[in-house]
Amino acid sequence: MRLLVVEDHATLAGQLRAALEEAHFAVDVAPDGEEGHFLGDTEPYDAVVLDLGLPVLDGMTVLRRWRAAGRSMPVLILTARDGWTEKVAGLNAGADDYLAKPFMMAELVARVQALVRRAHGQARADITLGRLVVDTAAARVMLDGAAVRLTALEYRLLAYLAHHAGQVVSKTELTEHLYAQDFDRDSNTLEVVVGRLRKKLGEGMIETLRGQGYRLAAG
Repeated sequence: MRLLVVEDHATLAGQLRAALEEAHFAVDVAPDGEEGHFLGDTEPYDAVVLDLGLPVLDGMTVLRRWRAAGRSMPVLILTARDGWTEKVAGLNAGADDYLAKPFMMAELVARVQALVRRAHGQARADITLGRLVVDTAAARVMLDGAAVRLTALEYRLLAYLAHHAGQVVSKTELTEHLYAQDFDRDSNTLEVVVGRLRKKLGEGMIETLRGQGYRLAAG
């Protein structure tokens, strides 16, 4: 899963990136509203963390422009202000959740994970597909009741397929949602990662459809 963080405070932006990457998200960071708007308008993010008090272009304007353009990714707004009117205005402008500064980083990560789950129609943190369980809250995978050790990239790929279980996901879509913008994307990497996952999960778990992409068994 790939996230966008739009935050002008460099220290906080770095902390947000670190916490979200530790939760196995790929993360892009924009330091102002103009760059944030451009990235959110042109890249397929699974969720956005958006500060309202941004330079160049304020967060509320960014959010309104995204929604007016039909951009529907979940957005969690951050605000240093406690006024309920701003929270209401943000929700009415199209935000899905809000968090007032200061906040606990663990809560922010949990809220982002919940937004991503709901956007994919998942009410529970754990996605159960027959013998396979993907716990999206703990970033943990179980097979036949035993934990499976995965790298961050292996987990992201499997989690994305799990959110789309039974559906064919193209290599292009996977690439767009697995890597941050500054990552050197090699088209052969996906095949290598899928190969490693098959060794850990069993050959029949992930199906390759020639010329179309990959599909994770729904159960």
